[in-house]
Amino acid sequence: MSTVAAGVDFEVGERLRALREAYGLSQRALARRSGVANGLISMIELKRTSPSVATLKKILDGIPLTLADFFAGNVPTNEEQVIYRADELVEIGQDGISYRQVGRSLKRRALQLLHERLDPGADTGVDMLRHESEESGVVLRGKLELTVGGQTYVLGAGDAYYFDSRLPHRFRNIGSDICEVVSACTPPSF
Repeated sequence: MSTVAAGVDFEVGERLRALREAYGLSQRALARRSGVANGLISMIELKRTSPSVATLKKILDGIPLTLADFFAGNVPTNEEQVIYRADELVEIGQDGISYRQVGRSLKRRALQLLHERLDPGADTGVDMLRHESEESGVVLRGKLELTVGGQTYVLGAGDAYYFDSRLPHRFRNIGSDICEVVSACTPPSF
């Protein structure tokens, strides 16, 4: 699967294999740490399947590495950037969901801020997301279906959410137009 990250073609399978090897993990070891089948990791690395956002997040938790750091692929610097122009936001999304993150690396950061765009019908996947943080966001336009801990809500422009991200959750654009959201996660764990 090819994804665009900061304007460069990006192969998820190749990146996952390189990171797994850099951390000295076999496919089987990473699968055990992530709670997924080692065959799934093999299929992703061989580009025979594309993981959902939730599945990739689950696998990266076994390294551990955030989605942001996975897609940024950069070593963090000690420079403290204050202003981020639109073209400097880092794309960490895939499959109809754009997550444009403020800042390349989240190391030493207490907050992750995202500008999200979900194409009509885009979904974070059947596997529910879970991570150690709190999450909040405001819908700027479109219709967002949010499921948290078994409850499903429909939000429109101006509506907001705030929940404990350890609860299983999922996002889906149920409208016919792009859904746009600004969200925050603290501590960064997505």
